[in-house]
Amino acid sequence: MPSFAYTARDRSGQTVQSSLDAPGRKEALRLLGARGLTPIRVDESANRNPTVGKQNPSGASPSSQPDSARSSGIRFGSSKLESSSLARRERLPFLQSLVDLTSSGLSAGEAVRLLSVRIKEPRLHLLCTLMWEQLSEGTTLSQAMASLPAVFDSSTINLIQAGEATGNLNDVLLRIISHLTEQKELQRQILNALAYPAFMMLMSCVVVLFFLFFLLPRLVTLLKSLGGKLPLSTKILIGGSNFCLHYGIFVVIGLAFGAVAFWRWRQTDAGRLTTDAWLLKLPLIGPFAVSQTVVSFSQTLSVLLENGITTSEALRMTERQIGNRVHRAAFDAATGRVLEGEALSASLMRTGCFPDLVLDQLAVGENTGNLVPSLKKISMTYQKSISNQLNIFTRVIATGVLLGVFVFVGCIAFAMVSAVFELSASFKM
Repeated sequence: MPSFAYTARDRSGQTVQSSLDAPGRKEALRLLGARGLTPIRVDESANRNPTVGKQNPSGASPSSQPDSARSSGIRFGSSKLESSSLARRERLPFLQSLVDLTSSGLSAGEAVRLLSVRIKEPRLHLLCTLMWEQLSEGTTLSQAMASLPAVFDSSTINLIQAGEATGNLNDVLLRIISHLTEQKELQRQILNALAYPAFMMLMSCVVVLFFLFFLLPRLVTLLKSLGGKLPLSTKILIGGSNFCLHYGIFVVIGLAFGAVAFWRWRQTDAGRLTTDAWLLKLPLIGPFAVSQTVVSFSQTLSVLLENGITTSEALRMTERQIGNRVHRAAFDAATGRVLEGEALSASLMRTGCFPDLVLDQLAVGENTGNLVPSLKKISMTYQKSISNQLNIFTRVIATGVLLGVFVFVGCIAFAMVSAVFELSASFKM
């Protein structure tokens, strides 16, 4: 029976090195999991004698056994193809399911194996199956995650790797879940805040189209049948309506073409940098973008530093989480100065992109040696700020849309009433 030398970590986090006999690698991994050990490295001992004709120990030549190998390779290839259907949204449900089992005492490998059997949701089942394929071959949890970059980003992978190295995987999983839950809640707040203004704009468009295509043509027919001279406001309204009816489709096509061209330009590095700079100058959107950047970097950096990631790696990974390209470039320059020995607060102050309150709190955290608590406090403060900004943004947009609708309806009413009075006066004469 083959012998396998292994390096593993027990439940207390201590590293154990030994060997065991097992029929195969998968069976060896199963035995380690049953003993409560988390495999780090498993290698088959090189104690076999070479055979004539490159035959394997069972007496079969290499050409007589590749069917199973090829079939497993085909399964792996098809799994890799199927993995393209996975996305980032599967990350949080998977981690939540995983920590439920690891908190009960199961190893990460055994927990993933159980999830691959028990989970019924198709996408999560596929993710767990792909993960177990990797783990059953002796890879670590972080390495298995690295094979699925569409689901797990570099920050998550590095945090899991740090948890495996320190034996605090459960604590790391809980912190990652808390961080992702906060981000998901923020996205939900943004979508909820934009839902009402979007609904108001949709209803406004419906009102305008109803007037142009149904109500106004009938009013124009009525006014023409009565004869008489129409006032200027009514003529402008009718002329605008005729223009929309005859040339509106060309205007819509032109606007759509311009929007697509603008979107494609924004996808380029130069376009993204320029448009992000424009956004920062807008009255309501600019402060909101700053708050988003502060929340993003403070949340991510605090989680990374708290879980043992080195400062240089944490700053580089945090930089990739910042969405606004102007702020990302500023943070990159600040990171370079930090790596040269300058304080983070002083480096960020040079960029001119971050509020004074943030810089003051960072400076206090650096001076007292409590940077992570300061970052968490900054995150909580600016999350509340974002909620308030979203409420203001929602009210402003809703008020603007309502005023636009009222003005439009008022212009129509004024034009119609003016025409009626003008025609009535002509009848009296």
